[in-house]
Amino acid sequence: MQAEAQTAHQLVRFLGLAERLKRELRHSWLSDGRQESVAEHTWFIALMALLSHGHLRTQVSLERVLAMAVVHDLAEAKVGDIPYFETGDRKRDKAKREQEAMEEIAAMLPPQDGQNIRALWLEFEEGETPEAKFVRALDHLEVQAQHNLAALSSWEPIEYDLVYTKMDERCAHEPILQALLNVIRNDAEVKMAAGGVDVEDVKRRTAKDRLDAG
Repeated sequence: MQAEAQTAHQLVRFLGLAERLKRELRHSWLSDGRQESVAEHTWFIALMALLSHGHLRTQVSLERVLAMAVVHDLAEAKVGDIPYFETGDRKRDKAKREQEAMEEIAAMLPPQDGQNIRALWLEFEEGETPEAKFVRALDHLEVQAQHNLAALSSWEPIEYDLVYTKMDERCAHEPILQALLNVIRNDAEVKMAAGGVDVEDVKRRTAKDRLDAG
Protein backbone atom coordinates (compact mmCIF):
# COMPACT_ATOMS: atom_id res chain seq x y z
CA MET A 1 0.00 0.00 0.00
CA GLN A 2 3.00 2.33 0.13
CA ALA A 3 2.60 3.38 -3.51
CA GLU A 4 -1.12 4.07 -3.05
CA ALA A 5 -0.44 6.06 0.12
CA GLN A 6 2.13 8.22 -1.68
CA THR A 7 -0.25 8.77 -4.59
CA ALA A 8 -3.08 9.70 -2.24
CA HIS A 9 -0.82 12.16 -0.43
CA GLN A 10 0.14 13.86 -3.70
CA LEU A 11 -3.43 14.04 -4.95
CA VAL A 12 -4.75 15.56 -1.73
CA ARG A 13 -1.95 18.14 -1.65
CA PHE A 14 -2.75 19.01 -5.26
CA LEU A 15 -6.42 19.48 -4.41
CA GLY A 16 -5.35 21.92 -1.72
CA LEU A 17 -3.78 24.05 -4.43
CA ALA A 18 -6.66 23.61 -6.87
CA GLU A 19 -9.12 24.81 -4.19
CA ARG A 20 -7.75 28.30 -4.76
CA LEU A 21 -9.82 28.40 -7.97
CA LYS A 22 -12.95 28.35 -5.83
CA ARG A 23 -11.70 31.56 -4.21
CA GLU A 24 -10.03 33.28 -7.19
CA LEU A 25 -12.52 35.85 -8.48
CA ARG A 26 -12.95 36.81 -12.11
CA HIS A 27 -14.12 40.02 -13.74
CA SER A 28 -17.62 38.55 -14.06
CA TRP A 29 -20.61 38.81 -11.76
CA LEU A 30 -23.51 36.47 -11.08
CA SER A 31 -27.17 37.36 -11.32
CA ASP A 32 -27.31 37.94 -7.55
CA GLY A 33 -24.47 40.47 -7.63
CA ARG A 34 -21.71 38.17 -6.35
CA GLN A 35 -18.45 37.88 -8.27
CA GLU A 36 -17.88 34.67 -10.20
CA SER A 37 -15.01 32.39 -9.21
CA VAL A 38 -12.71 30.68 -11.68
CA ALA A 39 -14.12 27.32 -10.57
CA GLU A 40 -17.66 28.46 -11.39
CA HIS A 41 -16.52 29.63 -14.83
CA THR A 42 -14.94 26.22 -15.40
CA TRP A 43 -18.12 24.39 -14.38
CA PHE A 44 -20.27 26.50 -16.69
CA ILE A 45 -17.99 25.73 -19.65
CA ALA A 46 -18.13 22.02 -18.85
CA LEU A 47 -21.94 22.13 -18.72
CA MET A 48 -22.07 24.04 -22.02
CA ALA A 49 -19.80 21.41 -23.56
CA LEU A 50 -21.95 18.55 -22.30
CA LEU A 51 -25.08 20.14 -23.77
CA SER A 52 -23.68 21.21 -27.13
CA HIS A 53 -20.99 18.70 -28.16
CA GLY A 54 -23.51 16.39 -29.83
CA HIS A 55 -24.47 19.17 -32.25
CA LEU A 56 -20.95 19.69 -33.62
CA ARG A 57 -20.26 18.86 -37.28
CA THR A 58 -16.75 17.69 -36.31
CA GLN A 59 -16.79 14.88 -33.78
CA VAL A 60 -14.88 15.43 -30.54
CA SER A 61 -13.99 13.29 -27.55
CA LEU A 62 -16.33 14.46 -24.79
CA GLU A 63 -14.04 12.92 -22.19
CA ARG A 64 -11.11 14.97 -23.43
CA VAL A 65 -13.23 18.12 -23.81
CA LEU A 66 -14.47 17.91 -20.22
CA ALA A 67 -10.98 17.17 -18.92
CA MET A 68 -9.59 20.13 -20.85
CA ALA A 69 -12.34 22.41 -19.56
CA VAL A 70 -11.53 21.39 -15.99
CA VAL A 71 -7.80 22.15 -16.28
CA HIS A 72 -7.68 25.04 -18.78
CA ASP A 73 -7.47 27.74 -16.07
CA LEU A 74 -5.56 25.66 -13.53
CA ALA A 75 -2.50 27.92 -13.75
CA GLU A 76 -4.61 30.68 -12.23
CA ALA A 77 -4.39 28.86 -8.92
CA LYS A 78 -0.85 30.25 -8.83
CA VAL A 79 -0.89 33.38 -10.99
CA GLY A 80 -4.47 34.61 -10.55
CA ASP A 81 -7.06 35.66 -13.12
CA ILE A 82 -6.19 38.42 -15.60
CA PRO A 83 -9.15 40.02 -17.43
CA TYR A 84 -9.15 39.76 -21.22
CA PHE A 85 -8.98 43.53 -21.67
CA GLU A 86 -6.27 44.22 -19.09
CA THR A 87 -3.03 45.84 -20.26
CA GLY A 88 0.37 46.19 -18.60
CA ASP A 89 3.08 43.90 -17.28
CA ARG A 90 0.72 41.25 -15.88
CA LYS A 91 -0.92 40.81 -19.28
CA ARG A 92 2.36 40.82 -21.19
CA ASP A 93 3.89 38.21 -18.88
CA LYS A 94 0.76 36.06 -18.67
CA ALA A 95 1.82 33.26 -21.01
CA LYS A 96 5.26 32.89 -19.45
CA ARG A 97 3.98 32.94 -15.89
CA GLU A 98 1.24 30.43 -16.63
CA GLN A 99 3.69 28.09 -18.35
CA GLU A 100 5.93 28.21 -15.28
CA ALA A 101 2.93 27.67 -13.00
CA MET A 102 1.84 24.60 -14.94
CA GLU A 103 5.29 23.08 -14.68
CA GLU A 104 5.13 23.52 -10.90
CA ILE A 105 1.59 22.16 -10.72
CA ALA A 106 2.42 19.10 -12.83
CA ALA A 107 5.41 18.36 -10.59
CA MET A 108 3.09 18.09 -7.58
CA LEU A 109 1.39 15.03 -9.04
CA PRO A 110 2.47 11.46 -9.80
CA PRO A 111 4.40 11.57 -13.11
CA GLN A 112 1.66 10.22 -15.38
CA ASP A 113 -1.03 12.42 -13.83
CA GLY A 114 1.18 15.47 -14.03
CA GLN A 115 1.99 14.74 -17.66
CA ASN A 116 -1.71 14.35 -18.50
CA ILE A 117 -2.67 17.63 -16.82
CA ARG A 118 0.16 19.51 -18.51
CA ALA A 119 -0.66 18.01 -21.92
CA LEU A 120 -4.33 18.98 -21.66
CA TRP A 121 -3.44 22.53 -20.66
CA LEU A 122 -0.91 22.87 -23.48
CA GLU A 123 -3.38 21.46 -26.02
CA PHE A 124 -5.89 24.11 -24.97
CA GLU A 125 -3.31 26.89 -25.22
CA GLU A 126 -2.18 25.81 -28.70
CA GLY A 127 -5.79 25.55 -29.88
CA GLU A 128 -5.17 23.23 -32.81
CA THR A 129 -7.22 20.09 -32.08
CA PRO A 130 -11.02 19.92 -32.51
CA GLU A 131 -11.37 19.53 -28.74
CA ALA A 132 -9.21 22.57 -28.01
CA LYS A 133 -11.02 24.71 -30.58
CA PHE A 134 -14.35 23.73 -29.02
CA VAL A 135 -13.31 24.51 -25.46
CA ARG A 136 -11.65 27.79 -26.48
CA ALA A 137 -14.88 28.88 -28.18
CA LEU A 138 -16.93 27.97 -25.12
CA ASP A 139 -14.42 29.84 -22.94
CA HIS A 140 -15.37 33.07 -24.70
CA LEU A 141 -19.06 32.30 -25.02
CA GLU A 142 -19.35 31.55 -21.30
CA VAL A 143 -17.98 34.96 -20.41
CA GLN A 144 -20.62 36.78 -22.43
CA ALA A 145 -23.42 34.46 -21.36
CA GLN A 146 -22.53 35.15 -17.72
CA HIS A 147 -22.28 38.89 -18.34
CA ASN A 148 -25.77 38.78 -19.81
CA LEU A 149 -27.07 37.25 -16.57
CA ALA A 150 -25.41 39.93 -14.42
CA ALA A 151 -26.33 43.57 -13.92
CA LEU A 152 -25.20 45.88 -16.74
CA SER A 153 -23.59 48.06 -14.10
CA SER A 154 -20.99 45.31 -13.60
CA TRP A 155 -19.77 45.71 -17.20
CA GLU A 156 -16.82 47.90 -18.08
CA PRO A 157 -17.51 50.19 -21.10
CA ILE A 158 -14.94 48.28 -23.15
CA GLU A 159 -17.09 45.18 -22.71
CA TYR A 160 -19.80 46.69 -24.90
CA ASP A 161 -17.30 46.47 -27.77
CA LEU A 162 -16.26 42.91 -26.86
CA VAL A 163 -19.79 41.75 -27.67
CA TYR A 164 -18.80 42.30 -31.33
CA THR A 165 -15.06 41.64 -31.34
CA LYS A 166 -14.20 38.78 -29.00
CA MET A 167 -16.26 35.72 -29.91
CA ASP A 168 -16.52 35.51 -33.70
CA GLU A 169 -13.14 34.08 -34.65
CA ARG A 170 -13.25 31.24 -32.14
CA CYS A 171 -16.80 30.27 -33.13
CA ALA A 172 -16.43 30.53 -36.91
CA HIS A 173 -15.59 26.87 -37.54
CA GLU A 174 -18.83 25.31 -36.25
CA PRO A 175 -22.48 26.20 -37.06
CA ILE A 176 -23.71 25.35 -33.54
CA LEU A 177 -21.10 27.66 -32.03
CA GLN A 178 -22.13 30.42 -34.43
CA ALA A 179 -25.77 29.84 -33.47
CA LEU A 180 -24.93 30.03 -29.76
CA LEU A 181 -22.99 33.21 -30.45
CA ASN A 182 -25.96 34.78 -32.23
CA VAL A 183 -28.32 34.06 -29.33
CA ILE A 184 -25.83 35.24 -26.71
CA ARG A 185 -25.03 38.39 -28.71
CA ASN A 186 -28.72 39.17 -29.17
CA ASP A 187 -29.27 38.81 -25.41
CA ALA A 188 -26.37 41.22 -24.85
CA GLU A 189 -27.85 43.74 -27.27
CA VAL A 190 -31.22 43.59 -25.52
CA LYS A 191 -29.52 44.10 -22.17
CA MET A 192 -27.41 47.03 -23.40
CA ALA A 193 -30.35 48.74 -25.09
CA ALA A 194 -32.46 48.38 -21.94
CA GLY A 195 -29.63 50.00 -19.99
CA GLY A 196 -29.42 53.01 -22.29
CA VAL A 197 -26.43 51.93 -24.36
CA ASP A 198 -26.51 53.06 -28.01
CA VAL A 199 -26.12 49.60 -29.54
CA GLU A 200 -26.00 50.85 -33.12
CA ASP A 201 -23.17 53.23 -32.22
CA VAL A 202 -21.22 50.37 -30.66
CA LYS A 203 -21.77 48.30 -33.81
CA ARG A 204 -20.57 51.13 -36.06
CA ARG A 205 -17.51 51.81 -33.92
CA THR A 206 -16.42 48.23 -33.72
CA ALA A 207 -17.02 47.67 -37.45
CA LYS A 208 -14.88 50.73 -38.24
CA ASP A 209 -12.14 49.51 -35.91
CA ARG A 210 -12.08 46.15 -37.70
CA LEU A 211 -11.81 47.85 -41.08
CA ASP A 212 -9.05 50.17 -39.88
CA ALA A 213 -7.16 47.18 -38.49
CA GLY A 214 -7.12 45.70 -41.99
